[in-house]
Amino acid sequence: MSYTMLKSGTAALVALGLVSGTVAPIMLQAPATAQAAFPDVPSNHWANSFIRELVNRGVIAGFPDGTFRPQDPVTRAQFAAMLRKAFRKGSVRSSVQFVDVASSYWAASAIQSAYTSGFMAGYPGNIFRPEENIPRAQVLVSLANGLNYTASNSVDSVLLAYNDSSSIPAYARASIAAATERRIVVNYPSVQTLAPNQIATRADVAAFIYQALVSQGEAVAINSPYIAGQPVSQTVRIPAGTSLPLVYDQAEKILLAKDEPNPAPLTLRVAQNIVTSQGTVLIPSGSSVVGELRTINGGARFFASEIVFPDGRRLPVDATSGLITKTETIRKGASLGRILTGTVVGAGAAAGIAGVTGDRNIAADEVLGGAAAGALAGVLLGRDRVDLIAINPNTDLSVTINSDLVLR
Repeated sequence: MSYTMLKSGTAALVALGLVSGTVAPIMLQAPATAQAAFPDVPSNHWANSFIRELVNRGVIAGFPDGTFRPQDPVTRAQFAAMLRKAFRKGSVRSSVQFVDVASSYWAASAIQSAYTSGFMAGYPGNIFRPEENIPRAQVLVSLANGLNYTASNSVDSVLLAYNDSSSIPAYARASIAAATERRIVVNYPSVQTLAPNQIATRADVAAFIYQALVSQGEAVAINSPYIAGQPVSQTVRIPAGTSLPLVYDQAEKILLAKDEPNPAPLTLRVAQNIVTSQGTVLIPSGSSVVGELRTINGGARFFASEIVFPDGRRLPVDATSGLITKTETIRKGASLGRILTGTVVGAGAAAGIAGVTGDRNIAADEVLGGAAAGALAGVLLGRDRVDLIAINPNTDLSVTINSDLVLR
């Protein structure tokens, strides 16, 4: 990669770092320059350096009253104008006539440039919506697409950097992952919160464009704690002993025989985000935990074997719940309907209930694994009572990881 020489004559300091066997991105130390002159962008404003540098380059400007208005929204037309000033990129496709952009419109040529260079696209029907405020996600997609960036790692693993990654629109996920790897994304006040659907402010856009210039070697890096994608290890370990809070959405109670003939398959749901101390989401709430209930030592225990993330990724896991020994007695004459309200049962428990109540009409969807109880019911028929293990799945089945869980 080549880097343009700095006219200031200040020597650029290049730093290379090694993190978990991978080479960290090249960083250039920015020289100190004069403070921005905008009264509404003080020296301690989070975007001061980004704004100052882009103003010096003529990419963005203040208003006649001397202010910058960093919190003002940016329209699609305004963003197109900034792109033309910031990047010198040739055409990659033919121009198109947008029906809502007249040839006399102030940003008509900038919009055409943004389109033909691959930075921006229109909506169906050759509509551009020039006066529409642009969301943060669209800005990042535009920069990643225009600069032909793609993610080198798994999109979903890169986006774990954000605690609101589930709110990233599907169309934007790959591009935002690529932008994150190139350190284009700047999030204030929390570097872990992307707010992809929030309207981009002038400060946001200044930061994004400047970081895109840095990624191209056209600008020197600014030291900011709000730049996402800081060099980190590509693997994260959730240590053994970590507890995963799990819940079950299908029933309020599970009944098992003390000697269930077969393990009962069960899929639970992660109840809340599992995060690092910095707030990075490692396992999102809503992820599925697949496993089975086994009866052992007069009780029952849930053995988890796999985590299925909301995006479809699957990860083996070795985790178990505590031993559940609470029991519930079903007596002769009990109402099957009352017993099974809000309850699912193992095949052995179904057979025991059928044998005691004499009612074999236990539906397959009330039996874990869909097994039928009829084959065993005859053996138990005529008993006065049966003692079953009673599980409250929303309090009894949270699991503890038995060996380190490695996320990549």
